[in-house]
Amino acid sequence: MGRFHRHDDGTAHAHDGDGGHSHGTPDAAAAGAPDHSGYQTSVERVEVLEAIFGENDRTAAANRAKFAAAGVRAVNLMSSPGAGKTTLLRETLSRLAGQLRIGVVEGDIETSLDADRLAGFGAQIALINTGNGFGGECHLDAPMVASALSRLVLPELDLVLIENVGNLVCPAEFDVGQDARAMVYAITDGEEKPLKYPVMFRSCELVVVNKMDLLPYLGFDLDGFVGNLRKVNPAADLIFASARTGEGVDAWCDWLRDRLLRDCHADRVRRMRRV
Repeated sequence: MGRFHRHDDGTAHAHDGDGGHSHGTPDAAAAGAPDHSGYQTSVERVEVLEAIFGENDRTAAANRAKFAAAGVRAVNLMSSPGAGKTTLLRETLSRLAGQLRIGVVEGDIETSLDADRLAGFGAQIALINTGNGFGGECHLDAPMVASALSRLVLPELDLVLIENVGNLVCPAEFDVGQDARAMVYAITDGEEKPLKYPVMFRSCELVVVNKMDLLPYLGFDLDGFVGNLRKVNPAADLIFASARTGEGVDAWCDWLRDRLLRDCHADRVRRMRRV
């Protein structure tokens, strides 16, 4: 049995050898190409993974239907740990208070620290701690988000922001029912990460490049980062920001508003076509 993986369209399978895809060989690795030959997936593991993703995707579709029925838009916000998601969300809630009715699904392995930081801005907040998973789940999945939605009054909201667990791998592989995926990327993580974690960067419609206030003090190659991002996701929107100083936060809020209005318009068009 070969390697199990998911494609960008959500389909998942395993294949023997190259199976029509290039995953590299030891000889190829010696020549500088990626070597995935050491990762082989058993039949039993494929069956388990297919069952997990199948359940997740069915629940994600149900979550998406709940959002749509309530007229709510949802954004899945991802990043590595410490990239600044929560600081950005604090600024977002502060600036959009009175303009949009916002709910937050806050995901963390343990503690309510981040959820507590988001309190006091008028948002509905549902906390998910994933610590009961094996060593603490490194992502939110659709069933977890479904449990959180029962603690939000969706008809009273315009937008739900889902702050995923800090991780550059697993969150990108699990559909949670969102309308859009965005990520916060801290320049302290280096310019090579789009090449090392392509699934995450490829999955996002927007990348907020955060901690730009530190650029003068780091050896971060900004042009190199943008070039690497464009290699894996040529279409992603980019916002350069510092959640600490406020740089770029208005642009992020504008992106959320524009996304909300664009999706609402698309819904109206679909309804008119059904008549």
